[in-house]
Amino acid sequence: MKYTSYNENDLINIKQFKKIDFLLLFLIFLLTIIGLLMLYSAGAGNMKPWVVSQIKRFIVFLPVFFLIIFTNIRFIYRFSYYFYFLGLIILLYANFAGFSAMGAKRWINILGINFQPSEFMKIVLIIALARYFHNIHVYKVRNIWFLCFPLIITLIPVFLILKQPDLGTAFILFTTAITMFFISGVSIAKFVISFIFSVCSIPFLWSYLKDYQKQRVLTFLNPESDPLGAGYNIIQSKIAIGSGGLFGKGFLSGSQGQLNFLPERETDFIFTMVAEEFGYIGSLIVILIYSLIFYRSIMISLQSRSYFGKLLTVGLSFFLFMHFFINIAMVTGIIPVVGAPLPFISYGGTMLIITMISFALILNIDVHKDVYISRVEK
Repeated sequence: MKYTSYNENDLINIKQFKKIDFLLLFLIFLLTIIGLLMLYSAGAGNMKPWVVSQIKRFIVFLPVFFLIIFTNIRFIYRFSYYFYFLGLIILLYANFAGFSAMGAKRWINILGINFQPSEFMKIVLIIALARYFHNIHVYKVRNIWFLCFPLIITLIPVFLILKQPDLGTAFILFTTAITMFFISGVSIAKFVISFIFSVCSIPFLWSYLKDYQKQRVLTFLNPESDPLGAGYNIIQSKIAIGSGGLFGKGFLSGSQGQLNFLPERETDFIFTMVAEEFGYIGSLIVILIYSLIFYRSIMISLQSRSYFGKLLTVGLSFFLFMHFFINIAMVTGIIPVVGAPLPFISYGGTMLIITMISFALILNIDVHKDVYISRVEK
């Protein structure tokens, strides 16, 4: 029985275009447009500095986006570990020779573009774990010795990212990896033991947190304790969200955003602008768009014939969901403030590129859902 309609040796095959999930593609472009509108509003009705830059990045990377979609999934599978080690080398370079900003050394400059290797590390780790668990039988996954390799390749980048320091990215990377462990068949008992160990180690970990990280946690517990300092961001965010009401104040009419009371309104707090200008209804529509995107992604995972494709799609979907959840929970005061941009809406070259790569890979799995990859493929 033949499952593929193309030459399996082809690296790229544009004939697969008709197999793309056009609804998912439409929703991605819709979020991009919403993001550009919100950046236009964040710039007080000006295309510069954020809208023009975001459009340029999107257009420049768009050919790569489609190139990844039509790349043979077997190529991605075979070079999984190479991608991981490339990401690790770049991350090491950033830690030792990168430049600092906002108190953290986590950026490098590539062709005039500031790039954050820790974000790229999320994708390559997911790809590497997907390949490893693809080739391990479920009974072997229950053996602790077979978990040593995936634990090592997970903890190394987590440690390096914590050293930058970037607690938010390290947390997303680690929880995404743990999710892939879980769906691969690791027993719940091991997670319970790990959870108990993690809780017991909180006092030890607290002593290693930076002062500003401790302040974020304390501010989360009581924002009013420092309303003009550490608690300012979340207080202004709550004011903006609450003032939006049911239908919002209207496009370009949000007082907190337009009068510059809202901090980092183009990046981490951009959802606050959505809530202020378009209210509860507008916020709900954006959340529903994201929900539909994640639903379509999970359906793609279920339809994939290869276990590698299933794991890769679930891992990427969870990583993007974590950014979505943490960003909204952060600006509404549910969790402490951490750096987690909203995919396709927040401003930022690295996050835009990483999000486009992630969805390109998910669409790639959809296009190649009938492709079978053997457990021990060379």
